[in-house]
Amino acid sequence: METITWADFEKVEIRVGTITAAADFPKAKNPAYQLTIDFGPELGIKRSSAQITKLYQPEELIGKQVVAVVNFPVKQIANFFSECLVLGVVGTDKEIVLLQPDKSVANGLKIG
Repeated sequence: METITWADFEKVEIRVGTITAAADFPKAKNPAYQLTIDFGPELGIKRSSAQITKLYQPEELIGKQVVAVVNFPVKQIANFFSECLVLGVVGTDKEIVLLQPDKSVANGLKIG
């Protein structure tokens, strides 16, 4: 594993947001959902493609708070532009469990 400096870590903007919409993404190469996430007044609304279909249904994602990297460049996936990377724990069968705060917090708060 390569180590990074504290300065490297400080460049990564990891924030909390609330999922406001989730839909199937049939054009994605791997099974995924298109998510709309509210990161509060400073960052606003961002969209993400998330390969979390093994453990989650779109309707149960609405209102769920998630942790995401918000300062990656936009990535085009098929006809969709992903603006952030939702973080999760990858299990042995490649199922992904979302990272989320254990208590509700304000959208946009920074993880540090």
